Amino acid sequence: MSTNVRKVIAVIITFIIMNISLICELMGSSTLTMVLLILAGNAVILWIVLFTPINKNYKELLKYRQLARGVSLLEIFMLSTALEIVYLVIVIMNYWDTNKKIIWLNIFVAFLVELVLFWVGIIRVYLTSSGIGIKWRVIGIILGYWPVLNLIALTKIMNISYNELKLETDKIRINKERKDEMICKTKYPILLVHGVFFRDFDFVNYWGRVPGELIQNGADIYYGNQESAGSVADNGKFLAKRIKEIIEETGSEKVNIIAHSKGGLDSRYAITCEGMAPYVASLTTINTPHRGCIFADYLLDNIPKKIRDDVANQYNTTLIKLGDKNPNFIEAVTDLRATVCNERNEELKDAEGVHYYSVCSKMNKASSGRFPLNLCYPLVKNFDGENDGLVAVESAKWGEDFTFITTDKGRGISHADMIDLNRENIKGFDVREFYVQYVHKLKKLGF
Repeated sequence: MSTNVRKVIAVIITFIIMNISLICELMGSSTLTMVLLILAGNAVILWIVLFTPINKNYKELLKYRQLARGVSLLEIFMLSTALEIVYLVIVIMNYWDTNKKIIWLNIFVAFLVELVLFWVGIIRVYLTSSGIGIKWRVIGIILGYWPVLNLIALTKIMNISYNELKLETDKIRINKERKDEMICKTKYPILLVHGVFFRDFDFVNYWGRVPGELIQNGADIYYGNQESAGSVADNGKFLAKRIKEIIEETGSEKVNIIAHSKGGLDSRYAITCEGMAPYVASLTTINTPHRGCIFADYLLDNIPKKIRDDVANQYNTTLIKLGDKNPNFIEAVTDLRATVCNERNEELKDAEGVHYYSVCSKMNKASSGRFPLNLCYPLVKNFDGENDGLVAVESAKWGEDFTFITTDKGRGISHADMIDLNRENIKGFDVREFYVQYVHKLKKLGF
């Protein structure tokens, strides 16, 4: 029996249960029969709540099984509510004068049943969906008390969740089909290096869902763990030690580095100035400001020193709490200035034997990015040209091969999108599959 047929049956059963009291009254059944049928109906509703019919593909992962059941319950809620409203209008028009009490009882029972279906469904969706994000969770709560608007918000949340289920189902299928191929099993392990003002945390991964997808396809993943607000030189020295640790731990001769944002500058320093060239097969920089940001020059030259120092102190205090030992906001930002980067490029010549690649994305409009990228985009565009909300496309080009990423229509791809920071499924760009195919390319190149 197909999932849709089972859902239709569930809607019909729900509808019958909601109207048992009125049906019994119209059929002349006894009170005892009515009570027994209501109790039996409650048991059936409980069964529907616990074992909501879902596509068998969702049963593989607990999270998506629960999300699928949540969406399915909301579908049953919407359909049964629509059916119930039509039914009650007909009943009230024809039987109100002779059956007021039983109709009110019927409305009360129907309300309780729908209440259970809705809240169990929406709680499951809120707890398990990554796609609806904070934005639609908040919108759903705000509009939840406004008739019509709440249905529009609920429909949107259901659509987002359904598309998420479809995408994840396809991913499960694809990863199953290529499991034995280990397409991301590179010769050398992958070292992921984060950017500025973030750290590698155990529970909140800087790279979002990307590492998990790479590991599923055979990759050996390690993290940079450098300071979030350290200078390029200090972080470069730390990364040199980290590379040696990985080589000692794995017995591998080299590593492949994939570095985001300022992490690309830190990595180049480790390779050229800290003697890591013999231990690095490839360096791929993702949205890295190799030529700096003219916008950063403008800010540092024009913001009053007191304001600049106050902001720096607040950042440094916060970063210490998050794990940095000696954060220096001013040094980290200064190292992103176009003037500083251009001077550094004269020193950091590409090392022989290391293959350098670069990737950069572009936003198509300010609203493409979340705060603060939506505010930075027009400012960076004014100073640096087309950008991802922070880094100009021209600044990110480096090495033997450059990959440019955006979407033909709509939002484009932001600085944060390139590391799946928001765990968002973007139409026209699958960030997880991008990294899978990119690492697969490194494998085919012999790295």
